[in-house]
Amino acid sequence: MTDLILTLAADYGVPLLFSVTFLSCLALPVPSSLLMLASGGFAAAGDLSLAAVAVAAFGGAVIGDNLGYWIARRFGPHLTRWLATRPRRAAMRDRSQAFMQKWGGSSVFFSCWLVAPLGPYVNYVSGLTSFSWPRFALWGMAGEVVWVGLYVGLGFLFADNITAISALLSSISGFLVALVVAVGLGFWLVHVSKARERKRAAQ
Repeated sequence: MTDLILTLAADYGVPLLFSVTFLSCLALPVPSSLLMLASGGFAAAGDLSLAAVAVAAFGGAVIGDNLGYWIARRFGPHLTRWLATRPRRAAMRDRSQAFMQKWGGSSVFFSCWLVAPLGPYVNYVSGLTSFSWPRFALWGMAGEVVWVGLYVGLGFLFADNITAISALLSSISGFLVALVVAVGLGFWLVHVSKARERKRAAQ
């Protein structure tokens, strides 16, 4: 897979990067992070413009985020039913909703880079709950600056170790998502327990 991504990045460069980051923010399974690392590496070698790589990745991500938000806001019930038929995606939606309830607007920022696998679903949840679009857009752009800067920057700095850096970042991201799920479950259990205690006390 890594060799294929490197070949595609070399052949199609900036337009491919824009397309892939755009699609990744709509929850489509494309290797956006790896492609950003590879593009950063090619920029370090002088094969691509670093500025063009950064702008393409940022532009694709921001447009994808906002399209996901507006799709959910416009077609909320249809999207909810579609996700409900796909258990894994429905679970990601539920985790994203718990994450957003815990962190508020800043969850949009963190989901762009710190727990990136939840990002597209936070976009959808934001639209489904009619979260303020200006706030969503501003938090999202700030988060994408970090995401793009992190991956393109690391690719640029460690061009000879793209595979190792990609594996490390993937492991960290997976761990953080698992941690968020565990914390969210803990808060939910505490909430349920307190609700049961209040109900018993009322009886």
